[in-house]
Amino acid sequence: MDANQRRHHILASARRQGDVDVRKLAAELAVAPETIRRDLALLAQQGLVRRTHGGAYPVETARFETTLETRATRMVVEKRRIAAAAVEHLGDAESVFIDEGYTPQLIAEALPTHRPLTMVTASLHTAAALAAYPSITVLLLGGRVRGRTLATVDHWATGMLAGFVIDLAYIGANGISRKHGLTTPDPAVAAVKAKVLAVSRRVVFAGVHTKFGSHSFCRFADVADLDTIVTDSALPASEAHRYSLLGPMVLRV
Repeated sequence: MDANQRRHHILASARRQGDVDVRKLAAELAVAPETIRRDLALLAQQGLVRRTHGGAYPVETARFETTLETRATRMVVEKRRIAAAAVEHLGDAESVFIDEGYTPQLIAEALPTHRPLTMVTASLHTAAALAAYPSITVLLLGGRVRGRTLATVDHWATGMLAGFVIDLAYIGANGISRKHGLTTPDPAVAAVKAKVLAVSRRVVFAGVHTKFGSHSFCRFADVADLDTIVTDSALPASEAHRYSLLGPMVLRV
């Protein structure tokens, strides 16, 4: 196996498993750990992976997006903490949008079920989970269902959203940066998210610190479009301050 084949194997493994470990790869490929580290460094320079202590995880691109199953295995403690903090910003909202993705699912699970709420979502999982509560009215956006996230997209979804005025939207993204704003790999998903922002009075972005400084293929919002950002405490305070200068309140939990 030459160097290019090895790097292709490493990237494929990262995308299949959700992350890779230097020592495990070195043993599997019968090479020195330093060789794997150099390969990961090159893949990171190409924007295909992000390094972690002892390994790496894949970066989402126009041609690759992680599954919900993978997202449900990474940084779950931090995501639950973020979800709980995000729900504290519900306020007196009566209509709420819950985005697709794993962290938004956790937000949905943390919402109060004792008060009347009208919930709008593109996520089949979230709609099914919330429909069981008598106090919550669930509106599921129509459209094509994406198998990777089990969420609806295309003109049916954006057309429904055009008829709403939503009090509060909980939004996720595959990447957020001060330069490129909020991004996602799929243009159809970006269109739904952009429409949500256009019809919502308040917008809360909830995401782990590894999303910051990253960008994907399709831009759907600027950081200034957000009212609040909720992330974990691993985002440096200095970086959180830089994002806050663009407009939103930034909470590290």
